[in-house]
Amino acid sequence: MDILRLLDQLNDLAVEQPKQILGTPLFWGLNTDEVSMQIAKVRASLPQELKVAASTARESDRILEGAREDATMTMENARKESDRIVADARKEAERIIEQAKLQQERMVAESEVLKLSKAQSEEIRNAADRDAVQMRRGAEKYAYDVLSQLEGVVGKVMTTIERGKQEMQRNEQPEKTPQPAAREKVRA
Repeated sequence: MDILRLLDQLNDLAVEQPKQILGTPLFWGLNTDEVSMQIAKVRASLPQELKVAASTARESDRILEGAREDATMTMENARKESDRIVADARKEAERIIEQAKLQQERMVAESEVLKLSKAQSEEIRNAADRDAVQMRRGAEKYAYDVLSQLEGVVGKVMTTIERGKQEMQRNEQPEKTPQPAAREKVRA
């Protein structure tokens, strides 16, 4: 306990601010000057070491209170810094997540474009195959029609050739062979 502080409190109670009831001090018959003088004597009679110890204790309390305030401020600053770091980390995490989502969407879109391109190329190839088959069938039909017409023409030509040959064979058959004399008449 700090005896000097107790003496200060006693001085405040008895001398500086005595309690009163209806304007009369609570301590009847107490001489406030005498009480104040006795408190001063007690204070003066205290050993110097006690005064130094009390001063050291007050200084220690002041240092302790300052250390508490510093610790509180340090803790508050550390809390604010950790909150800032956590907020920055959250922002960075959100940014990274957003980038990952964009990358994922881009990859999905590229995958979809690739699938769509493959499907379109397959469809084009199938259409080209169908067109090629139709063109081949058309060319074969055309060739067949041309050959059929050519067969008809060739058939007519062959018929005409046959007739011509037959006609020539008829013309070549000797009519009755003339007698030699008749041949000579013809020569003359």
